[in-house]
Amino acid sequence: MRHPSIRYLIVPGWQGSPDDHWQSHWQRSLPNSARVAQADWLKPKREAWVAELQRSIASDPRPTILIAHSLGCITVAHWALYAPVELLGRVRAALLVAPADVERANCPPALKNFAPIAQQALPFPSLVVGSDNDSAASATRAIELARDWGSDVAILSGAGHINVKSGHQRWEQGFAYLYRLQSQIEKRERLSA
Repeated sequence: MRHPSIRYLIVPGWQGSPDDHWQSHWQRSLPNSARVAQADWLKPKREAWVAELQRSIASDPRPTILIAHSLGCITVAHWALYAPVELLGRVRAALLVAPADVERANCPPALKNFAPIAQQALPFPSLVVGSDNDSAASATRAIELARDWGSDVAILSGAGHINVKSGHQRWEQGFAYLYRLQSQIEKRERLSA
């Protein structure tokens, strides 16, 4: 990576990211990476998850890139709505992979307390990566969320929920999206210098 001072904060979704999930692989691969550790991965509560994300960001003064998956993406959007300006300023960008549409008709009951989804534009660069066959959010819904959040969007073909079940254990190709975000940060820093 080009910015050794950047911290990568992994924000898993419902049930966490097991050892063979791409988020775990990335945490082992990226320098200066950490993970948001929720107290209850099976019965998530929006307020608790948002508070833990805030604590994780506040615990380290370095500039941070959020790498969220599924319900983690929704957690990021809720956090950004009420976060203190100082902490918002620490987040340089967010990679939001396979956001879970907690407003959909077939949403698991355990996730419904995350609805409605925060719709404000995120105050940092972001990229939503969805799939055209994700049961947690259709491509159309992923594009809507990206529009609401002011995010760039990429829709992958046949990638499912971009998790272990859909064959994305290491997801090396996903690093290209992270590098794209990192390049946006560097360009923005050069322009403001």
